[in-house]
Amino acid sequence: MTLGGVAAVLVAAVCVAFSVGAYPVSPGELAGLLWAKLGGSVTVAPAVETVIWDIRGPRVLTAMLVGAGLAASGAAYQGLFRNPLVSPDILGVSSGAALGAVLGIFASLPVFAIQGMAFAGGLLAVGVVLAVASAIRGRDPVLVLVLGGVVIGALLGSGVALLKYLADPYNQLPAITFWLLGSLSAVNRGDLAALVPPVAVALLPLVLLRWRLDVMTLGDEDATALGVPVRAVRIVVIVAATLMTAAAVSVSGIVGWVGLLVPHLARLMVGPAFVRLLPTAVLLGAAYLLAVDTLARSLGPVELPLGVLTAVIGTPVFLWLLAFGKRGWS
Repeated sequence: MTLGGVAAVLVAAVCVAFSVGAYPVSPGELAGLLWAKLGGSVTVAPAVETVIWDIRGPRVLTAMLVGAGLAASGAAYQGLFRNPLVSPDILGVSSGAALGAVLGIFASLPVFAIQGMAFAGGLLAVGVVLAVASAIRGRDPVLVLVLGGVVIGALLGSGVALLKYLADPYNQLPAITFWLLGSLSAVNRGDLAALVPPVAVALLPLVLLRWRLDVMTLGDEDATALGVPVRAVRIVVIVAATLMTAAAVSVSGIVGWVGLLVPHLARLMVGPAFVRLLPTAVLLGAAYLLAVDTLARSLGPVELPLGVLTAVIGTPVFLWLLAFGKRGWS
């Protein structure tokens, strides 16, 4: 499938997402509202405008941004570490964000403060991993980063478990559990506005470094011989991918499998060259998480957690990729 085909899938997912719900919105009504906002003379019913502009629109756009950010981060990490099993939380960003959010819920802070603590926790966790990796000399830097991320992530996970044990079982514990499972049910235009800048800022260096990332897949020695500043590029890519992941997780909670699965699908479609892989992963990640979120709110009378659905869908697809998707890494 070409990049245009993936874009068409995303457009179809957007149309379905707006159509599904207690108040269906047709593609014509959606297009009419967009034209009216651009200065056109189309008249749109107030109920349609409220559903699109205030309720469903922010959620659809947030789902697209979260999916795109996680997929781009996964593609960058997998190429950087030359490992198809790497995901955006390999350096502990998800564990750090989880601990920050759980601390905020444990302290009964407002929603915006919980999101801020999740964002800061994710960045701080990766900062600690980078500091540990810098302090350890004479070892493979990639191996030190991965192992440091695993260890720090496990430590932060134990902190989350301790706070769950200490939390009020009637108020705090359900809120903590709900956040850790992932959801976009409470997002609004404020959340969307807070998510756009970090994702946009983090995507820019990945786009600018796309050729150097291809060279770095050859290994540090070969990349250095070809003139790539390996250490600097590695740090910039890690910071950018971490920024995107922390921003996404702070809004959606822990949503797994997107950053692991979507880059594999994109690589199977367009190959491992990052110049084609990055835009494909971004569009495919946006479409994938939007489709999962639409299923989460429409499968039953109670909305399902995103983390559960992404795991249920991602597991069989990933197993299929393991069996038949090897050529994406050649």
